[in-house]
Amino acid sequence: MSKRSKLLVAVLMMAFCLGSFGCNKAKDENPAQAGGAAVESSGEKTIVFASDATWPPMEMVDANKQVVGFDVDFINAVAKEAGFKAEIKNTAWDGIFAGLDTGNYDAVISSVTINDERKAKYDFSLPYLNAGQVLVVPKTTTNVTTLAQMTGKKLGAQIGTTGAFEIKKVKGLTLKAYDEVGLAFEDMAAGRIDGIVCDGPIAANYALQKAEYKDKFAIVGQPFTNEQFGIVVKKGNTATLDLINKGIKAVQEKGIDKQIEAKWLR
Repeated sequence: MSKRSKLLVAVLMMAFCLGSFGCNKAKDENPAQAGGAAVESSGEKTIVFASDATWPPMEMVDANKQVVGFDVDFINAVAKEAGFKAEIKNTAWDGIFAGLDTGNYDAVISSVTINDERKAKYDFSLPYLNAGQVLVVPKTTTNVTTLAQMTGKKLGAQIGTTGAFEIKKVKGLTLKAYDEVGLAFEDMAAGRIDGIVCDGPIAANYALQKAEYKDKFAIVGQPFTNEQFGIVVKKGNTATLDLINKGIKAVQEKGIDKQIEAKWLR
């Protein structure tokens, strides 16, 4: 090969390497690929949230095929207060954390309970809702706000759940366990049990959202277990987490979260 040919090959190889480096650098600096919030041309950040829209009234798909529910209203309020745009991506629960790991979205808001196992792998926002156990009774039942006031009554719960364990703790209560909590609501409508203990959001779905029950049942008292929900981000994604927490603080300080709770859960 002549010197001229060798020089030409060297120049072409250098140009190829520089082009590849530039492309890779541009790809690496894409904030969405890196798991951070993307920035629109307007300068407003967009944070993409995954949510499994199969758990009403927290997150669900309505008749217009839009994802709606408590979590959707809540994160939109958070976004407004913190100055970013929230985008919801409907994602199946069984792959929701794997998608966060691979950067398919920036965060998960999907009724995720904060626990030590999850905290070891991910970072959580400030708690935004206590989804603890609540008592549901017929509206004809009066002057009752606690389990202790149901002494002598038969209460239903799904087998193996926290609700079933809570009923067992109170002396004088009779537990009737069900394979599925919907069966307990059917029995209470038929007068076969006197109350039901279940997660707050599940209670709201049956007692407040379902047409066949919302005029018959009421959630009484306050949650009597502590089961806090939080928003999940990758470990170390402090920029996104700080922005989300900023919005949560503002929403809670202004009482906006209570307004959303009254709409969907009470």
